Amino acid sequence: MKFGIDRLLADPSLRQPLEGKRVALVAHPASVTEDLVHSLDAMIAAGVNVTSAFGPQHGLKGDKQDNMVETADEIDPTYNIPVFSLYGEVRRPTAAMMDTADVFLFDLQDLGCRIYTFVTTLLYLLEAAAGSGKEVWVLDRPNPAGRPVEGTLLVPGQESFVGAGPMPMRHGLTMGEMGHWFIAHFGLDVPYRVIAMDGWQPEGPGFGWPESRIWINPSPNAASLNMARAYAGTVMLEGATLSEGRGTTRPLEVLFGAPDLNAREVLAEMERIAPEWLTGCALRECWFTPTFHKHAGELCSGLMIHAEGKFYDHHAFRPWRLQALAFKAIRNLHPDYPLWRDFPYEYEFERLAIDVINGGPALREWVDNPDARPADLDDLTAANEATWREAVKPFLLY
Repeated sequence: MKFGIDRLLADPSLRQPLEGKRVALVAHPASVTEDLVHSLDAMIAAGVNVTSAFGPQHGLKGDKQDNMVETADEIDPTYNIPVFSLYGEVRRPTAAMMDTADVFLFDLQDLGCRIYTFVTTLLYLLEAAAGSGKEVWVLDRPNPAGRPVEGTLLVPGQESFVGAGPMPMRHGLTMGEMGHWFIAHFGLDVPYRVIAMDGWQPEGPGFGWPESRIWINPSPNAASLNMARAYAGTVMLEGATLSEGRGTTRPLEVLFGAPDLNAREVLAEMERIAPEWLTGCALRECWFTPTFHKHAGELCSGLMIHAEGKFYDHHAFRPWRLQALAFKAIRNLHPDYPLWRDFPYEYEFERLAIDVINGGPALREWVDNPDARPADLDDLTAANEATWREAVKPFLLY
């Protein structure tokens, strides 16, 4: 199969509309061809007139570790073109940035999760281009989490840099498809084109991530396909006092870790509350000591998620519910546990981070309500998921 970048490079007719135009590239470390050549190098080698580049959160080089660690603008030392940061002084492209090109090529590998900020960067780029005549092209890449949809819809008024619009946590779309939905939903006037993938089979081997392609971290803590599958759940740990495994070699692949919890006890409570939410993966008791971030230097008891190999059932695995269940089990066992982390999260200074992450307070309220049952959350979530599936049907390309 071929990703969008590979098709664009292989087919001169696809590149022909770029002739005589100034081109900008939005990219990060995973923006590579099938031969592992970075898209910036490959586009310039193919004769495309690249006049600027843009880096999202974590930077064009992917060297920034955590949330709200900003990247500065710079001049590329090889090509002497400006490299603008969309996670520094601004997160929306400015008019001056937009003036550097006529066509903007968006070539970011996504994880299929609303909170992964590259999806918001796409919306901000489309909005900046709206009404200006500037073109936006998405060089499409796979959604490694595949087509399954999960989570409550973001509540209107809860928009943020990790909540671009009323979509669920696990959205099931490629970036090319998401761009079509953005344009329709927000009524944007943008010349938009998707260089679609050739041969992507979201229900084929790999269930989203083709087995023929190696994994390259699109951000520092997105280190494996297992992480990409689990992320729609484990990212909620960023709003909790529990460790998500940052400071270890397997970040965001653990259901939780903490020095003052017994993982085996938590798992037993999860199995008692909602055993049906544990399916599709294996959970393994583990111990780890983060070298930095939450609980640095402390031995943590945790649970490792294995959504891989013989343990993985693509349609049974529901990481958002799994993570919610872990929170609920901890709250049941330790009613006064300081579960929610109160700190500035993605430039939101008033709301609790867990509510920013979920696009509303529903999940936190369910966890904290001793009378709330799994069926209560499931009923709300299933209705939201059905609404989303219906809304995006017209925009599916594969």
